[in-house]
Amino acid sequence: MAKVSPLMALPPILFAGIAAMFFFGMQRENPDQLPSALAGKPAPAVQTVVLGEGAPLTDTDLRDGRIKLVNFWASWCAPCRAEHASLMALATEGLPIYGVNYKDTPENALAFLAELGNPFEKIGADTTGRMGLNWGLYGVPETYLINGDGQILLRHAGPITERVIEATIRPALEAARRP
Repeated sequence: MAKVSPLMALPPILFAGIAAMFFFGMQRENPDQLPSALAGKPAPAVQTVVLGEGAPLTDTDLRDGRIKLVNFWASWCAPCRAEHASLMALATEGLPIYGVNYKDTPENALAFLAELGNPFEKIGADTTGRMGLNWGLYGVPETYLINGDGQILLRHAGPITERVIEATIRPALEAARRP
């Protein structure tokens, strides 16, 4: 009778462990959503430079009594281009959207907005990436829902799509508007 090596049991044990990790990982409420350490806290300081001719984005804008979105974007970002129509639609509905152009050149950023339209009520440029770092930015596009007191209610990493608007943004807006 041949002797069985203990190493023969290793592949099934490893497979079972990986399968268990996959199963429990899929049980998260939204596996695509990255966590935010800033949810429920005041938004970090706005540190932007003027972009274009409009009024610059300031800290005061985040605490103006209105619910708003702060969207980090760049002209070199393909998902930013993909989400742009959704941002335009939300702006048309009257939702204030403030833009933070991230590590981009002013010429490219302004050409992007000239081509696709400008959904931003106010805009600033984060040329050094310092503001993005303070906000915990993973990459662009990334959007934050901010209440009238400047508190972060929601963070969405990735492009804003119709699905995201209906499943995430609108419910969060409704919850924020309730007394």
